[in-house]
Amino acid sequence: MRRRLVRRIPVRVRQYWKLLAACAAFLAVLTLVFGTDRVRPFVTSPGAAAGDQAGDRGSVNVEGRRDLFDATVAHTLRLTFRDADYQRVLDAYFDEGEKEYLEADLVVDGVLVPSVGIRLKGNSTLGGLTRNGQTRPGGFRPGGGAFPGGGAFPGGDAFPGGGQFQGGRPPGGQMPAPMGGGGPMGGRATLKAEQPETLPWLINFDTYVDGRRFQGHKEIAVRVAGMGGGSTVLNEALALDLLGSVGEPAQRYAYSSFTVNDRPTTARLLVELPEARFAGGALYKALSTSQFTDQGDDPTAYQDDFKQVTGKGSQDLQPVIDLIRWVGTASDADFDRDLGDHVDVAAFARYVALQNLLLNFDDMAGPGRNYYLWLDPATGRFRVVAWDHNLTFSGAAGQGPFDAGRTGGRLGGHRLKERALTSPAFKVVYERAYRDLYRRLYAGAQALSTLDSIVKVLGTVAGGDPAITASDAERLRTLLVARTQSLAEDPVVTG
Repeated sequence: MRRRLVRRIPVRVRQYWKLLAACAAFLAVLTLVFGTDRVRPFVTSPGAAAGDQAGDRGSVNVEGRRDLFDATVAHTLRLTFRDADYQRVLDAYFDEGEKEYLEADLVVDGVLVPSVGIRLKGNSTLGGLTRNGQTRPGGFRPGGGAFPGGGAFPGGDAFPGGGQFQGGRPPGGQMPAPMGGGGPMGGRATLKAEQPETLPWLINFDTYVDGRRFQGHKEIAVRVAGMGGGSTVLNEALALDLLGSVGEPAQRYAYSSFTVNDRPTTARLLVELPEARFAGGALYKALSTSQFTDQGDDPTAYQDDFKQVTGKGSQDLQPVIDLIRWVGTASDADFDRDLGDHVDVAAFARYVALQNLLLNFDDMAGPGRNYYLWLDPATGRFRVVAWDHNLTFSGAAGQGPFDAGRTGGRLGGHRLKERALTSPAFKVVYERAYRDLYRRLYAGAQALSTLDSIVKVLGTVAGGDPAITASDAERLRTLLVARTQSLAEDPVVTG
């Protein structure tokens, strides 16, 4: 009987039973010795700052200590990375215009998240970045100094707020501070590679740890001022707060102290990315080189126009191509009648009205083409999603509901927006939305009270400069008052 039972055991097991027994005994010893300890990975990335360990490899979501985008409190961020890796990233950007990732350790509100990926973010924002006093060859944009469509700055083109470029073209391909009055918040902050704590960054939590998220976020952006934003970026924070207050799908934000290696601490604005606000459907990001013109049926012909962010596999670029083609070929009568079959008209009217009310020089029709298209799976219609508000409140206070706020043509323009604003049917919806939003944001002084609340929080952020904050806030407050008064008597607002 015993012999028959032994024969049921596989031959290889019978041959190596002594080795297997030894392994089992070794595992038993390990269990007794280390059974109550948790095994953690050994972090070899550079200089992990002090903080609680989080985000071990294999984790899905790092909870953190507090909501990162709670805008009512100050936050803290610390990045640590190797200088050699940073110089490699700078080489790639200055030589090829490529934005490569480098590995860094991140401490968020005291919680260590090792091995995140960070890269430079922005197009026009990085146009004035210098390294050893030199800008990147090619000027304002990667690949050349031209705006979308191939146009450079023509002589005498207007700058937001009424100023002009001296001589017609910005020196060295850079965007200078506005002249002749400029925007309310002064010129863009100078960006230097030697000061990484001042640069625009994209932080990605799963570049080196697949599938990891921080409070559900794959990426967050560390913002800098635009051409009229001031170093505090109060204009963008205010715009995002106001958009959210009227129910628009605005990105959440918060202010944080920001320290890079052993550099000085600065106060920075953190912003979530739009994809965090949309579930289902397909989200397409317009690129700065986007033209919104029909380029045929081949989706690869649109690689400089749109990047699909979500919905890959269930959708491709064809819905966007169909929209572009319809906008470009529909008669005025067909456009007036059928716009609602392609676009959520009410949402689009609110988007256009808000960008005007907030004096956003760089919306979907601006030189940076800052917007997303979201294809609603329930309706099959598109919704325009706002993004990148660091050029809000950079125009003239007296800009009217149908003023473009820019010269158009070679400095911007968007066929969908332009056709909509000349459509009698859309005009009715737009003016209704404009009146409602003006009353909610300006007439009741909500914009002013929101600004005061943001300034109060910013005053508690380590690395901030109280004098600069007060100066930026006062200029923005003056603009808000002037804008409120200017629009109060506008026929669209009065009805």
